[in-house]
Amino acid sequence: MKQKAYARAGVDIDLGNRVKATLPQLLASTHRREVLGKVGGFGGLFALDVKKYRQPVLVASVDGVGTKLKIAFAMDRHDTIGQDLVNHCVNDIAVLGAEPLFFLDYLGTGKLEPRVFTEILKGFARACAENRCALVGGETAQMPGFYQPGEYDVSGSIVGVVEHARILNGQKTVKAGDAVIGFASSGLHTNGYSLARKIFFEQMKLKPSSRVAELGNTIGDELLKVHVSYGPLLQKLLKRFNSQPSTPNPQPGIRALAHITGGGFVDNIPRVLPKTCDVVIHKGTWPVLPIFQLLAANGGVSEEELYQVFNMGIGMTAIVAADKADAVLRFSHVQKHTAWLIGEVVKGRGGVRVA
Repeated sequence: MKQKAYARAGVDIDLGNRVKATLPQLLASTHRREVLGKVGGFGGLFALDVKKYRQPVLVASVDGVGTKLKIAFAMDRHDTIGQDLVNHCVNDIAVLGAEPLFFLDYLGTGKLEPRVFTEILKGFARACAENRCALVGGETAQMPGFYQPGEYDVSGSIVGVVEHARILNGQKTVKAGDAVIGFASSGLHTNGYSLARKIFFEQMKLKPSSRVAELGNTIGDELLKVHVSYGPLLQKLLKRFNSQPSTPNPQPGIRALAHITGGGFVDNIPRVLPKTCDVVIHKGTWPVLPIFQLLAANGGVSEEELYQVFNMGIGMTAIVAADKADAVLRFSHVQKHTAWLIGEVVKGRGGVRVA
């Protein structure tokens, strides 16, 4: 059969259709009863059950995974990138108290490779199922000449919901004397990769396949560790420690949450602070992961900048009432999440100090 003109130009519509034909089976594990229609329409349909809420508020976010993709390309391993993206988006809306409802993805590439496409989609589906988030659709764009051979980009949008009275607003509830709890990360998550790649591959002359004794792993596999989702844990914590909306003058045990992404402690925690409070983070209150020790020892980066670029082993922080801190820690450990008391709230001007 003669190849079609568009395929000769680099865009194989028929191949795209064949690959996408496998999507219904891949996405079955992410199905929620609120999802209407089928994958492949011009838009995803989701019938929000408004009877579950007094005043539902939709929460939306969009993100990518940055230059972590360069590690996936170098390792030719694509099964984790989709998980990273979903989990990052889930965490971003979880800090407002929202549970995820549905997710949509975008994948752009020069040439569609069925194996790579399937691995990425499996990652999306796995993470959506784990977060009880429906994968309702997406877009795959073939753009020859736009990307380097073998490369692609991904992004995703998530929509969740939270009861209006249960929206977390630390600017109204955080006060001096509150405790700061940090939840363990798996590594860099999805931030700081441009600097990390420069340090590891240019300054230290490592290759992604290089095995590093301090890590007990190859540097590539260490850098591909999946971004942790804290969403299910945070929903349980909020249910356990924050009063029901009907409670008169509720004083939440969980005052505020901050996802430690790009900007580290220094730029993320202030987003949930009132202008009358600072947070002091105490170094040494948690074990810094070996990969961050390696970056610190070989990067020539100031300690101050390390805590602004990287999460340093803490992927999520919770500001909690001081008298609830021990209970929050015990509950988190029961839920198989490692956490530590890493700081406190003091009077200030809305900033963060790492001391």
